[in-house]
Amino acid sequence: MSLVEELKKVEHLNDNGVRIVLLGLDNAGKTTILTRLALEEASSITPTQGFNIKSVQSQGLKLSVWDIGGQRSIRTHWKKYLGSTDLLIYVVDSADRKRFEETGQELAELVEEDNLLGVPLLVFANKQDLLTAAPAADIAAGLNLHTYRDRIWQIQACSALSGEGIQDGMNWICKNISAKKK
Repeated sequence: MSLVEELKKVEHLNDNGVRIVLLGLDNAGKTTILTRLALEEASSITPTQGFNIKSVQSQGLKLSVWDIGGQRSIRTHWKKYLGSTDLLIYVVDSADRKRFEETGQELAELVEEDNLLGVPLLVFANKQDLLTAAPAADIAAGLNLHTYRDRIWQIQACSALSGEGIQDGMNWICKNISAKKK
């Protein structure tokens, strides 16, 4: 079954709730963050080939979170997943400084997509537990988040492994989705 056929098969999951798309470069920690959001054990995570979908309940909201692989060969397909997106989570590996420019270019292209115009953006500055991690404020400046005037956005320092900062991001998501849905 092709990726597009698989997408159509599971599209009905979005009918009763909030659709969140979780993107970022490969090895940024997207799947580990999704596992944490779903309150599951994050002991053995493997790289996502294609996509994962998890239903997450939080603060009375049902969130369907689509975790899409970040390998270069998959990124060309990201646009196919963006329809009816209520919120975009973008994950950055804060310790992988040599890929900051690449991740910034990918994010800049994403926010220009018609399906994402005005969609709230949460950037998880992941891997803050590593000594080489750049501070979230530096990542926000490097990504030029201050230039995103057509949407609300937040950068959240976190460590997917320890879980630190993940709940703060979830609180921001629920607060801003609730406000948007009113």
